[in-house]
Amino acid sequence: MITVQEAEEIILSQVKDYGHEPVAFEQALGRVLAVDITADRDLPPCDRVTMDGIAIAFAAFEAGSRSFSVKAIIAAGSKPTDITQPDECVEIMTGAALPATTDTVIRYEDVEIKDGFAKLLTENIKKGQNIHNKGKDRKQNDIVTAANQVVTPALISMAASVGKSILQVKKVPTVVVVSTGNELVDVADSPTPYQVRRSNSYAIKAALQQYGAQPDLLHIADEPTVIKNEIGKCLAKYDVIILSGGISMGKFDYVPQVLDELKVEKLFQKVKQRPGKPFWFGKHQNGVLVFAFPGNPVSTFMCLYRYFLPWLNACLKGLDIASQPKGAYAMLNEDVVFAPELTYFAQVKLKLCKHGHLHATPIEGHGSGDFANLLDTDAFIELPMEKSNFKKDELYRVWPFKQVL
Repeated sequence: MITVQEAEEIILSQVKDYGHEPVAFEQALGRVLAVDITADRDLPPCDRVTMDGIAIAFAAFEAGSRSFSVKAIIAAGSKPTDITQPDECVEIMTGAALPATTDTVIRYEDVEIKDGFAKLLTENIKKGQNIHNKGKDRKQNDIVTAANQVVTPALISMAASVGKSILQVKKVPTVVVVSTGNELVDVADSPTPYQVRRSNSYAIKAALQQYGAQPDLLHIADEPTVIKNEIGKCLAKYDVIILSGGISMGKFDYVPQVLDELKVEKLFQKVKQRPGKPFWFGKHQNGVLVFAFPGNPVSTFMCLYRYFLPWLNACLKGLDIASQPKGAYAMLNEDVVFAPELTYFAQVKLKLCKHGHLHATPIEGHGSGDFANLLDTDAFIELPMEKSNFKKDELYRVWPFKQVL
């Protein structure tokens, strides 16, 4: 049996890049950008006006002019009209291209326009004011968005502004989620008192869909021959197999034996943690990874967020393991006592206080089968095995499975 830290290191040693693929930018939200986005032209592409008002040549103001003849009105998107005389100006709107013969914009609040003339109401004029100069943000071919970051609404906006209708995003590994157990029935079925509906597979699938993955689901009965046949097919078809159930010490837990027969190398089995101690992890000779989680819902959920999703995130972001963020931390809101020499993943409610500190309140459930308790909590807090008494206001790592803010 290994420690949580050892399990983490072994799993992250299997991080790999699964390549990239083109996706329409409107469909890329939540994916990870694989290739830098560059500007197809200067940004802004012209000297752009930032205030509604009038545009003048500052030299005329320096020479003493305070009243200007309005030659034209320029809207955003219109071709600019040049002035030809020093005492001329143009009315110009926010976002419009500045005429080359002008260099200063005076806002409407500082002028009086009457009978075709604009009279200045202030002496506080600076050359070049209220102008966003061409290329100020980025030059043509400059990188506007670097690779290895999640596609957000802001990134989609930038892609649209530089004409990138197709984005290259990281490929998500192909995944199959396999449940085992004769006690499990379909969601639409009416279970007997000794049966339960399959839920773990759908929880895993929902979590992976947030990363752009569309995992397949498969259920296998507790028959060694059937399990071997079906997992053998999966090893030939997918990059990753996630198993839920069938890996503990029960008489019908055939998965470890079958994986061994299929030449899947066991990298570890059993982790010093609660919940989720029977967690099994291995790699087939063709590179397929197998994450075999315990069947209890809370155990599956914890292992997914503590191990699988950090591994997936590292694969997609292409970061060195040493540079991976170390996660969020929260202060305990109350004392916790946990005597077994295991790392304890307690379910907690998270709250951000007015000082910006994250606080974690433990919510006691009824064991690793109490999936209903997950609805009332936000995260797992990782309490290390080196101690048994955890005090209020001590800081520990948390693994959120809900949006807190």
